[in-house]
Amino acid sequence: MNTLKLTGGLTLGILSLCSTLAGAQTLVVLNKAEASASLIDLDSGAVVATLPTGVGPHEAAASPDGSRVLATNYGTRDNPGSSLTLIDVANADVVSTIDLAPYQRPHGVRWLADGRRAVVTAESNKALLIVDVDAGRVIKAIDTGQKISHMVAVTPDGARAFVANIGSGSVTAIDLSQGRAIENIDTGAGAEGIDVTPDGREVWVTNRAANTVSVVDAATLEIKRTLASADFPIRATITTDGRHVLVSHARSADVGVFDAKTGDTINRISLQQGDVDLEGKLFGDMFGDSSIPIGVAVDPSGSRAWVALAGSDMVAEFDMADWTISRALTAGREPDGMAYSPLRVGR
Repeated sequence: MNTLKLTGGLTLGILSLCSTLAGAQTLVVLNKAEASASLIDLDSGAVVATLPTGVGPHEAAASPDGSRVLATNYGTRDNPGSSLTLIDVANADVVSTIDLAPYQRPHGVRWLADGRRAVVTAESNKALLIVDVDAGRVIKAIDTGQKISHMVAVTPDGARAFVANIGSGSVTAIDLSQGRAIENIDTGAGAEGIDVTPDGREVWVTNRAANTVSVVDAATLEIKRTLASADFPIRATITTDGRHVLVSHARSADVGVFDAKTGDTINRISLQQGDVDLEGKLFGDMFGDSSIPIGVAVDPSGSRAWVALAGSDMVAEFDMADWTISRALTAGREPDGMAYSPLRVGR
């Protein structure tokens, strides 16, 4: 098991700050506790810009060409948010704030292939929104009828969306062309993280309260497999080649690497507890002294991935060739949602 050890001296269990990781340019990291987005240059590892967002930015998604990133402004427990922040990556600029009212608590977000529209979950309204980003308005709301509709994934052909509903322990399959929900699939308690395989055949869902991962047939909507997971699986991200599924575990402070074909856990990358700061953060001390890994992003080239450590205010980067930790990046306070862009700020 590989280890990233977070201590006062920032000791990395495995440290390899090699500059051979060419290709990726910018990682946009949302910082929930300070309402900001950090733009990290992936060659240098430095934050080159910090931009304001709405309160409680949770999830980020890059447009198909990587030029723009949407951030969902979820708000706080007491004051729900109702907006999106649109970021121009190359110019390090906030282009606009999209008002979603009367829809509240936007969370999961994915762009559609046209690069003009995006789908966004609205927890308070039990809905999936289709947003015209260029026009800055909601063009359709699709009811899920489920509690806490949280994360969303879209099939590569754009025909269907899948929404994970934490409170109902289910996934809602949605026909995007018809703008309606097809079926609710009971996957497990606390269904939250979700992603679709590159071939569009499977949907992987993390059931955080059940400590399981469900594999759903995207066509028949039947559960093909239920896999055991480490503690509190909160995100699922499938690698570009479709071979592996990365699952972050908030309580056990690690990332599980699943073989997408067999369902076996082939590795667990441990992000050990260290200097954590939980004051004023969403989960508080719910996970003890865990570094609270949540958001996961992957390099489309398949060379590396990043995991946001909300408890430690850091982002761990690891090499997907051998699953070793390569470096720790510093963003802002309580990092969570992330988006990769092939563009560099200023170019």
